[in-house]
Amino acid sequence: MLSKHNSIQRDQLEMITLDQLVPANHLVRKIEGAIGFTFIYDLVKEMYSEIGRPSIDPVILVKLTFIQYTFGIRSMRKTIEEVETNMAYRWFLGFDFHDKVPHFSTFGKNYERRFKDTDLFEQIFYRILMTASERKLISAEHVFVDSTHVKASANKRKFEKKIVRKETRAYQGRLQEEINQDRENNEKKPFPPDKFDKEETKESTTDPESGYYVKDERTKQLAYSFHAAADRNGFVLGTIVTPGNTHDSHILEPLVEQVIEKVGKPEAAADAAYKTPAITSYLFGKEITPALPYTRPRTKEGFFRKHDYVYDEHFNCYLCPSGEILKYSTTNKEGYREYKSPKRTCATCSFLSQCTVSKDHQKVVTRHIWQNYMEEADHLRHHKDVKPIYAKRKETIERVFADAKEKHGMHWTTLRGLKKLSMQAMLTFAAMNIKKIANWTWQGPRMA
Repeated sequence: MLSKHNSIQRDQLEMITLDQLVPANHLVRKIEGAIGFTFIYDLVKEMYSEIGRPSIDPVILVKLTFIQYTFGIRSMRKTIEEVETNMAYRWFLGFDFHDKVPHFSTFGKNYERRFKDTDLFEQIFYRILMTASERKLISAEHVFVDSTHVKASANKRKFEKKIVRKETRAYQGRLQEEINQDRENNEKKPFPPDKFDKEETKESTTDPESGYYVKDERTKQLAYSFHAAADRNGFVLGTIVTPGNTHDSHILEPLVEQVIEKVGKPEAAADAAYKTPAITSYLFGKEITPALPYTRPRTKEGFFRKHDYVYDEHFNCYLCPSGEILKYSTTNKEGYREYKSPKRTCATCSFLSQCTVSKDHQKVVTRHIWQNYMEEADHLRHHKDVKPIYAKRKETIERVFADAKEKHGMHWTTLRGLKKLSMQAMLTFAAMNIKKIANWTWQGPRMA
């Protein structure tokens, strides 16, 4: 039988509380039960004056941002629109049916006047992480490190070419010392102190702090890189934001140092982008076991691969497949020792076409001064305790970034500048950590 719903019920009057309208297992209830936000008062008390009219409650300001980043709402303007009609959000903020919701510009004004040059969001992030640690939810003996690009709020066609000082790598000083020591050991003159190198870069006229990122011919954009470290349970332990053209390997060292300082010394697993002599040297120096992947040789088809040339550590030379000695020549500024073959002998060698296309028939093999650390990392890759660690990364850091982009609005940003993007990263990962704490510790409503 066809039935019709009576729309007169829209005007029905009822006595009801806001609490009754929020489902018993709604995420906001879980978050409220898992985290007490009153700690924010202590963090911001120095940012407020003792005189003047009362400000909006700072806890409400922070909770508004957590609503935005937890539920993946694209802007504060849209968040305020949602709060006006969503009873669960009102309940979370402590508003009743008739409380006036703050204007969407309120958070932006407070950020500019109070929070901009502070570490407030970093403190909030680590306070939430401490809550997870106190509840024994963090398993940080293995740490998984990676990065993802976030499209900047800027037109990729609007840029200027500029000559800027080349970025100094975290390990540059340590590398310079060891290069000069190696040159002296081989009776070569040490290099003079490095002058600052310069390079050409594309700088956005809209957001100068973003970086021009080129992945392939089809992917060219202005972006930021969000670098993060996660434990085996998927909790984010630390994050650093850089322009999108900063190489991942430059950031692993400061990011791991951040984790060591805030959480403790871990074992580290990283993507192929981190498989460099400098990083393996750093990790072994910190007594951290690197769990790095296999990387394919990049030799051209039909040519001998590097492992076909045998290194003799005692005589500091290489032996080529035909048995010829490649003697040490020099150590360059990048830290690579160069071993060169005798030109005359190579010119008549039957393997020449498989060895080199050099016009002077000379084969050059390079070996980094920290190559032994790379070789040790390759050996560890097969170890029964290390192999499963790397396999775990797709369930941890890769899932963190996938969730951040699909559920928490990290595909792009409407903010500009490193400080604001750092705030976005801290709040997004803090929201993800809160969500995990809330779901894992939720006991559910108790029966009367």
